[in-house]
Amino acid sequence: MICELPNEGMITLTNEDAEGITLPHNDALVIIVLIDRCHVKRVMVNPGSSTNNIRWKVLEEMGLLEKIIPTARTLSGFNTSSETTKGDIDLPVKAGGVIKITKFYMIDGDMRYIAIYRRLWIHDMKVVPLILHLSLKFPTPEGIKKIREEQPTSKEMLAIEEPKEKKISRNRQIAIT
Repeated sequence: MICELPNEGMITLTNEDAEGITLPHNDALVIIVLIDRCHVKRVMVNPGSSTNNIRWKVLEEMGLLEKIIPTARTLSGFNTSSETTKGDIDLPVKAGGVIKITKFYMIDGDMRYIAIYRRLWIHDMKVVPLILHLSLKFPTPEGIKKIREEQPTSKEMLAIEEPKEKKISRNRQIAIT
């Protein structure tokens, strides 16, 4: 498969791109990037998402809370659940040698991923996401770069745990999932 990007060249998809991937899979495309000088693991690239999200706890650990612009936006998910953001922050993101200033919406709730990249980041980077091959390819001044996911990390994150029992009274037990 060949994808031609105007003024950027060709991005090709070959059988070698799938080497080392355990097939079949339904893993999300999860990568490691550099956000504001910190290596951040568990970043999901989601072409269906309309926002870049990052966890509040991560920004706190990075010492960036003072850079947050307090704003509240309601984000809706595919299952009509919603989450209210706690603020916005613009951060430099380095992926494959390319640095882009990226706007993130801060989420205080729990999510499996540290950050989620949306369509706009994918478009700005001119990324071709290869979901089946769990990688990204994109043009840089040095040529076409590739970022590969570490599939075991993705599988570990998405593992379904067996229900655990929790005693809530002397005579009753309830399964907690």
